[in-house]
Amino acid sequence: MPELPEVEVSRLGVSQHLNGEVITDIVIRTPKLRWDIPKADLAKLVGQKITAISRRAKYLIIETVIGHIIIHLGMSGSLRVIDSTTELKKHDHVDVAVGNKVLRLNDPRRFGAVLYANESGEHKVFEKLGPEPLTDAFSAQHLIAKCSKRKAAIKLVIMDNPVVVGVGNIYANEALFLTGIHPLTPANQVSTAKLIALTQTIKDVLAAAIKQGGTTLKDFSQTDGKPGYFAQSLFVYGREGEACLRCKTILKAVKIGQRASTYCKKCQPIDM
Repeated sequence: MPELPEVEVSRLGVSQHLNGEVITDIVIRTPKLRWDIPKADLAKLVGQKITAISRRAKYLIIETVIGHIIIHLGMSGSLRVIDSTTELKKHDHVDVAVGNKVLRLNDPRRFGAVLYANESGEHKVFEKLGPEPLTDAFSAQHLIAKCSKRKAAIKLVIMDNPVVVGVGNIYANEALFLTGIHPLTPANQVSTAKLIALTQTIKDVLAAAIKQGGTTLKDFSQTDGKPGYFAQSLFVYGREGEACLRCKTILKAVKIGQRASTYCKKCQPIDM
């Protein structure tokens, strides 16, 4: 699944081509992805100037003065800004056209979303979202408070969107390794010092991923078709059975919340 850095890289790429342009057409080839696509509402935006391309969690938001297009890439979605005459590929579901260019959403698994919000930008998908990890709202004090009464594994807590948005599986694995926290440690048993360190590490890991262009995943490419490069720097994610880059201990993996969690038993001793 594209994670927050991949979505932010997509936002940056899309903004270069669409910001300030006028929407000339919205083509919907598939009536439903994860949810029904509100074709009639989206049609209202044709003729409107795009005033900004923003992001909330893993949602991209194409803003106009009268309403917004909300896009989620789901498990396998990707965006391309291409010439309007470009031949369609399988799973090309939606186009947002600006003159002779289109923003094209491709989603093989159809678990993404294209939604509409009025000029307020409010939508039910945003209602329970926590703070953005790269803002001051996500602070050590915030994380400490959220963990204080939670017995769930710390990995599940930092991946919980009401706690903080956008810390997906890849970067949760990396942040916990870099902070020396076993992913199964109950959140309320992680020390204050470790939670302070974890808060900053989450920020650092996500910022580094955005800077380096997103993680190379088979289901993700940037809007210009180039893959990201951060996967080359991953310490633990996807490396089960390989040697830890720090201590050479063989990395282990465990399922937590149905997601693979790779860790080093020496660098991340469990605290229970």
